[in-house]
Amino acid sequence: MATELAEKAKEAFVDDNFQLAVDLYSQAIHLNSKSADLFADRAQANIKLNNFTEAVADANRAIELDPSMAKAYLRKGIACLKLEEYITSKSALELGTSLAQNDSRFTKLIGECDQHIAEETNVENKPLKSNEQPTSTPASVGTLEEPKEGCNLSHEIDTTITPRYRHEYYQKPNEVVVTIFAKGIPAGNVAVDFGEQILSVRIAIPGGDPYHFQPRLFAKIIPEKCRYQVLSTKVEIRLVKAEDIHWTSLEYSKEVAVPQKLNIPSVESQRPAYPSSKAKLIDWDKLEAQVKKEEKEEKLDGDAALNKLFRDIYQSADEDMRRAMSKSFVESNGTVLSTDWKEVGSKKVEGSPPDGMELKKWES
Repeated sequence: MATELAEKAKEAFVDDNFQLAVDLYSQAIHLNSKSADLFADRAQANIKLNNFTEAVADANRAIELDPSMAKAYLRKGIACLKLEEYITSKSALELGTSLAQNDSRFTKLIGECDQHIAEETNVENKPLKSNEQPTSTPASVGTLEEPKEGCNLSHEIDTTITPRYRHEYYQKPNEVVVTIFAKGIPAGNVAVDFGEQILSVRIAIPGGDPYHFQPRLFAKIIPEKCRYQVLSTKVEIRLVKAEDIHWTSLEYSKEVAVPQKLNIPSVESQRPAYPSSKAKLIDWDKLEAQVKKEEKEEKLDGDAALNKLFRDIYQSADEDMRRAMSKSFVESNGTVLSTDWKEVGSKKVEGSPPDGMELKKWES
């Protein structure tokens, strides 16, 4: 069945019906998720639809299944080039050309990567005039499409999977921390890849389709400095920013204005001065510790203070102390609180009202 769907997908691709090709390849992948060819071919169809992030994901999956597949590296290189991921693109193309040495497409695309990398380097090193604003250099995408090869297609991973895990992020001046709330996942089931502006997270789920989260990030990161950790309740990913700018969202959007660099004062500028309107550098770890300390030392009055006292005692008590507290409090109608299980465990605890008050039993 998967083979028949793949053949129909190839026919749709040849007829320039790329969306139908993607849909058919996705159905075939659902039936055969171990086929590198299906992922590589769907990558090609996604490139035609300008779904470059999805194409990279498919190419990565194809490479994972078959590291010797040259066309998978080619599709990854093309998609990354369109996403302005020039260094990542060049790396993939260089690996591909070693597997397909007589394919001139690799050499041509590597040359384009080198040209863009050189242009970016020149722009970064060129001083701005007083009336100039920083701008980004868009990649030229008009000549990057891979020529048709008839029925010799490649595919990508299934991007129609509904995410199973909630994620959120927060940021510091120089990094963004992404948390995916996946509980009880073995570390070996988690694969995280970092690109210049792409985060790829793949979690293998026994007996089910894998979870895949691959956003194009708001701004560029430094892949070799990024890291992640698989904990018992979550996957924590730390992205190191290429520039100290404020991210207004986790994912890239064309509608978002070019971000401004954060005004981070130097050590000298943090010295006390009066008057001063400069922003101070915030130590977020120190601030978090201070908040926790204030919560612990919070001054409460009346019933709130008493409840907090009982709660603190209960939390630090052993099992016998907790049983004694619960039994004495309930049986005495809230007038006795004992932590000695030997004293209250074998008898009923009678009520002991405060001086000047009388304990009355209400009958229904």
